[in-house]
Amino acid sequence: MMRSMFAGVSGLRNHQIRMDVIANNIANVNTIGFKKSRVTFQEMLTQTMQGASSPQNNRGGTNPQQIGLGMSIASIDTIHTDGGTQSTGQMTDLAIEGDGFFIVRSGTDEFYTRAGNFSFDTEGNLVNPANGLKVMGWMGDVEKIPENLSSIVITKGQPIGAQATTEIVYINNLDADTPDGSSYQVPMKVYDSLGRSHTIYIEFTKVDTLNNEWSYTVTSPTWTINGADTGTLIFDTSGQLDIAATRAANGATDPDIVNTFSFDPDGADTVTIMPNFFGLTQNAQETTVVAHSQDGNPPGSLRTITIDTTGTITGVFSNGINKELAQIALAAFDNPSGLLKVGDNLYQKSNNSGDSRIGQAATGGRGSIAPGSLEMSNVDLSEEFTQMIITQRGFQANSRIITTSDEMLQELVNLKR
Repeated sequence: MMRSMFAGVSGLRNHQIRMDVIANNIANVNTIGFKKSRVTFQEMLTQTMQGASSPQNNRGGTNPQQIGLGMSIASIDTIHTDGGTQSTGQMTDLAIEGDGFFIVRSGTDEFYTRAGNFSFDTEGNLVNPANGLKVMGWMGDVEKIPENLSSIVITKGQPIGAQATTEIVYINNLDADTPDGSSYQVPMKVYDSLGRSHTIYIEFTKVDTLNNEWSYTVTSPTWTINGADTGTLIFDTSGQLDIAATRAANGATDPDIVNTFSFDPDGADTVTIMPNFFGLTQNAQETTVVAHSQDGNPPGSLRTITIDTTGTITGVFSNGINKELAQIALAAFDNPSGLLKVGDNLYQKSNNSGDSRIGQAATGGRGSIAPGSLEMSNVDLSEEFTQMIITQRGFQANSRIITTSDEMLQELVNLKR
C-alpha cells in the first residue's frame, strides 16, 4: 500500500520539476540567445517479488514478478537548436547561424554565450553592455590563430599612418596597331612616407611592331627619377605579356619583370616603386591602359567599421583605406548540451562539455555570423503549452494515486471497528 503512495509522491515531485522547466522556457520566450530545456523521466528501482525460473523437463519457465517504486528525473537537457534571427541594423549586434559560442571574459574567468548584443565602451572595448564582459578574439590581420586570445579594442576615430607607395599596378590594353614611335602617357598619384601625394607619369612608346615591343619612361614634373626610369615590354603573338623576354630585356630578377625606380621628396624617405605590368595586353583594340591601383596612402582616421560572416572587423578610414582591424573568435564544443548555465545568458565548461575548439567563424564546424542581427530564443510556445497540459495531467493522475491509496488505507483502518 505504501509503495503506491510513495510512487505517487515521486510522480508529483518530478512532474513539478518538469513544470518548473516549462515555466522557465516560457518566461524566456523573448530572451536573446536563450536555449530551451526539456525534462525526461525514468523508472526508479524495482522491487522483485519473485525471480525468473528457467524451463524444466515437465514445466515451462516463469517470468520475474516485479513492482516499480515510482519514477525519477532521467535528464534535464539544454536544446541547442538555432533560434530565429531578428535584424536590428546595429552593426555590433551579432547572431550565430549554426554551431558555436561567443567567448567573453571578466579577468581570467571565461564564459560562452549566444547572446550577441555587443557594443563598444568608452575605452573602445567590444563588450556586452549588460555585464561589461569583454568579447574575445585577436587584433590585426593575422593568418594564424594566436595561442592567447585578447579583448577587441577599436577606438572611435583611431588614426592610420601614412604609407609610402611601393607598387603601381597597370592594367588593360595597348593597341597592337599603334605605329612605331607613337606614345601613350598614364598619370598616377603616389604617396611618400609623410603621406604627401606626388604625380608620376609613365609614357608607353611603340618601338618595334614586328617584335611586339614597347618601351616605357617614368617622369615627374617635380622630382628627379632615379633607378630604372626606362624599360622594355615585349608581348607574344597572342597579345599576352611575354614574361621571360621582358625580364631578360630589363635584366630583372625573378619574380619581377622590370626594375624599380625611385625619387627623393623633401623631408621624407626615398620612395622606391616597382611598376607591375602583369595586367597588360597588346591586342588590336583601342589603348585603354590605366594605373589601376597603388599601395600607398595618406594618413587618415577611422570612420566606421563593418563585420562580415567570418567575424572579421574591417575599418573604413577617411583616406579611403579599408583595413582588417580585428577578428571575433567563436568556440565550438563536441557536447554543447554539457555546458553549465551560470545566468546572464552565459555558459561555462563542464566535465562533459569537452574542450572548446576556438577559431574563426564559418570554419572548423563553427557557424557563420550574421552582423546587424540577434538570435532570438528557440522556445516554441505551442510546444511548451502542449507540454504544460501533458505535465498537468500527469500531476493530476499522480495526485489521484495518493488519494486512492489513502482511501484504501482508511478502509483497512475501518476494519478494526
